[in-house]
Amino acid sequence: LFNFSMFRGVIIKKMEKFIDERGWLTEIFRNDEINYHPAMVYISMTKPKMVRGPHEHKFQSDFFVFVGPGNFKLYLWDNRQDSETFGQQEIIEVGENNPISVLVPPGVVHGYQCISEMPAYSINLPDKLYKGIGKKEEIDEIRWEKNENSPFKIG
Repeated sequence: LFNFSMFRGVIIKKMEKFIDERGWLTEIFRNDEINYHPAMVYISMTKPKMVRGPHEHKFQSDFFVFVGPGNFKLYLWDNRQDSETFGQQEIIEVGENNPISVLVPPGVVHGYQCISEMPAYSINLPDKLYKGIGKKEEIDEIRWEKNENSPFKIG
């Protein structure tokens, strides 16, 4: 059921769709399968060919869900200097054609590009509140996409 990435702490789960005459259903998150505690949930739509990221967090983990509609190319880079896979990259096609969830721990740079001809949707269940309680804290992000000398490139 779970595939572990080559990166320590990154957990990938194939999403099983239960299909009947009404459509389909898939379980997104179960606390009896993974020790993780989301703080919030959001959904985003990405237009064809558009890119989100790459960025990383110092403290936050992201729990992405890619089930469609639409498809992405997901990029991961291990940027943790104490990791045995430091500096390595992993690319996975995800979404409607390969529904998965992926837990991305702090220090793993991540981003994705919509590769479908229609907009693609993703859901994220991060374990920290965006900008903290009342949105009064600094954002926990290193925005590599804003650095023209970034070693992390999408596309």
